[in-house]
Amino acid sequence: MCGIVGAITNGQESFPAGQLLDAVASLRHRGPERQGQWSDENGRVLLGHARLCIIDPDERSDQPFHYGGRYVLVYNGEIYNYVELREELRASGCSFHTGSDTEVLAAAWAAWGPACLPRLDGAFAFGIWDKQERAFYAARDRFGEKPLFFLFDEGYLGFASEMKALWKLGAPRRPDPAMVYNFLSLGYTVNPFDAAQTFFLHIQKLPAGSFLRLEQGATHYSVEAYGQIDIEVDESIDDETAIARFRELFAASVRRRLRSDVPIGTSLSGGLDSSAVAALCRQAGGAHYTHKAFTAIFPGFERDERALSAHVARHLGIDQQFVEIRPDEVPALMDRVMRYQEEPVGSASALAQFRVFETARAAGVTVLLDGQGADEVLAGYDKYYRWYWRELYAARRLGSSGELEAARKLGVKEPFGAASKLSALLPYFSAAILEGSRSRQAAAAPDLNPEWAQAQKRHLHYMVPPQPTLNAVLHYNTFTNGLEELLRLADRNGMAHSLEVRLPFLSSELVAFLFTLPPRFKIREGRTKWLLRKAVEDLLPPEIVWQSRKIGFEPPQQLWMQQAAVQEAIRAAKEKLVGAGVLAPSVLQKKIQPHSAYAAVNRDWKYWSLSYLY
Repeated sequence: MCGIVGAITNGQESFPAGQLLDAVASLRHRGPERQGQWSDENGRVLLGHARLCIIDPDERSDQPFHYGGRYVLVYNGEIYNYVELREELRASGCSFHTGSDTEVLAAAWAAWGPACLPRLDGAFAFGIWDKQERAFYAARDRFGEKPLFFLFDEGYLGFASEMKALWKLGAPRRPDPAMVYNFLSLGYTVNPFDAAQTFFLHIQKLPAGSFLRLEQGATHYSVEAYGQIDIEVDESIDDETAIARFRELFAASVRRRLRSDVPIGTSLSGGLDSSAVAALCRQAGGAHYTHKAFTAIFPGFERDERALSAHVARHLGIDQQFVEIRPDEVPALMDRVMRYQEEPVGSASALAQFRVFETARAAGVTVLLDGQGADEVLAGYDKYYRWYWRELYAARRLGSSGELEAARKLGVKEPFGAASKLSALLPYFSAAILEGSRSRQAAAAPDLNPEWAQAQKRHLHYMVPPQPTLNAVLHYNTFTNGLEELLRLADRNGMAHSLEVRLPFLSSELVAFLFTLPPRFKIREGRTKWLLRKAVEDLLPPEIVWQSRKIGFEPPQQLWMQQAAVQEAIRAAKEKLVGAGVLAPSVLQKKIQPHSAYAAVNRDWKYWSLSYLY
């Protein structure tokens, strides 16, 4: 992975090259090995790059990368199917002078233009200048694994992997009160109605699965979506076929994500997702797979994963390294995390992930495979039960399915009473009532400065999934609101340590297949992620595969928040937000309430996280 930055002026004024150098330097953590920059003959198009060498570390693959005398490319990410694309391009007459996926991407763009984007299996964001068209293009992967921020003003476009580079280019740093209001009232870190909005005014992000085009000197740019994955359910598929196809696609995704010229490891918890990834890595092997895994542990905490993860490590023959965070480390660790995250984090889980990635890099691992994405595409969270039960109830099949009783026997406590049944029978009416209810709750959020809150009420961004089905809510969480926050945390936490994070569950071909499957393949016999369990049951211990409940990645946040230094940091955060006019002065008289990472009410942690914006 790398850091990219650039500026396209309106064609009349040149851009100060020194600013570009400063912007590239601000991204050095993303690319510590080599930095490069390029400008056109008039100094009106500038591209910068900070490189972390993963594939083909030869200097010929450095960026900005020039191709065919026409294109100049800066690119952050990996194209995992670059080997297959290179062979296809060679067959059509292309020749290659490096072993990099960068050259393959440039050749694919030269051959197919934006039509190459749906062909890419990867995590990427890139910008490419077309000298012939005098036009700039930028694109981002389908899921939004890699970031791309931009600022557009009167024909000037600045873009970068992180906002700190845009600030170096002169972008203003002003928090967006609408996003702040939604974060404090709803917990949202994205706007589901506007995928381009960020926590800072004037700075936008290119939506996942889209590309941008700007002709130099134009007063407008265009953004188009590509390769959208839709829900196209095939009710005829049988269990044997679905399991075999899932296993095939998942294994292929892991094999592609093991392509590397540097050491690879995995994260490992006591849960199913990371264990499944580790099992497939062991099966696939590879010259650079180290068999190393890294696990966050919290001795004495009820959600500590040491025992189960160690059981998996022994079963797979993994060299496991444990990562522990002392409570007294939390304030300084929070400072470090927020320096890289730039936008608020909802819980202390981000701190634990940050430390796991830091430990992996210190152990000589440059690429880490992780299980993120499985919960959203395979229905891993308890909240998905009620969506499936509603779907079954509306079809008059809940009783005969036995799903409610099976889940109860496994300890699932998700409610399904009269209100849920009414929602199943009158879904759109119930959705309207829910939207109104959440809006009123948000408006009544305590601690907010009344005048400030009143001015923001019209910006409330609460949304429910567009269809009342399990697949619809999974699609909503994967592509609209839910997964993107986790991908942002993983990217920034990994790149803070020059570590590339790869996510095998987010292969576009695999995810497209999963959205052709009926919901019975996601939840069955009271168990979430049924298809994944069946696909890996011969690779992992049964107590891991068939554990009754999801094991979440959760640190002892409540304990940490009881520490005097943490409480002092939260008090200082409240004072800052009062000074900014966001919180009412009365909040300073309230006792800080320690809470768990996923508590329904978690105001004090939000205040602490949000204060870093100001």
